[in-house]
Amino acid sequence: MGSLETESAQSRLDLLAPPVAKALAVWPVDAPIDADQVLVAPIDPELADTAAFCEAYGVALTESANCVIVAGRRGDVTKYAACVVLATTRADVNGLVRRHLDARKASFAPMDEAVSLTAMEYGGITPIGLPALWPVLVDSRVVAAPHVVIGSGLRNSKIVIAGPALGALPGAEVIEGLAREVA
Repeated sequence: MGSLETESAQSRLDLLAPPVAKALAVWPVDAPIDADQVLVAPIDPELADTAAFCEAYGVALTESANCVIVAGRRGDVTKYAACVVLATTRADVNGLVRRHLDARKASFAPMDEAVSLTAMEYGGITPIGLPALWPVLVDSRVVAAPHVVIGSGLRNSKIVIAGPALGALPGAEVIEGLAREVA
């Protein structure tokens, strides 16, 4: 994928945030791929943001998926969810995601909150290894992709994984129309 030099993520735990490494250790048996098929590649942490990463490493935006943390609120109750969408799209946070969380208001979680709750670095948050009670909402276009590049929990690396495997993560729900194309 592009100019990334990948290897098995299980052999390079140093390139994964601790919750991501822990999740790989208990990878679901019924997942569409084995844990050893989850690949990781080191990158320049200054190029971790999607547009800069794709340009520098020759990865198409359609092969890159973003994981955003959304906070939905109803009264004093806050619910969190992860949304996984292709880099060419944006999650429908104020519509579909808000309704899915049964919230009156939904927005991207503040950076410090997302980092603290996930134990991952901002710009590297990934759907692998998130808190067990959080839903992981995956746009159907991500699952349809043969492979996508996602965060590793750290800014200095990226994971390459089969799209269908993201739809099989614990807590994952594949949703048609979760995201809208960016104009």
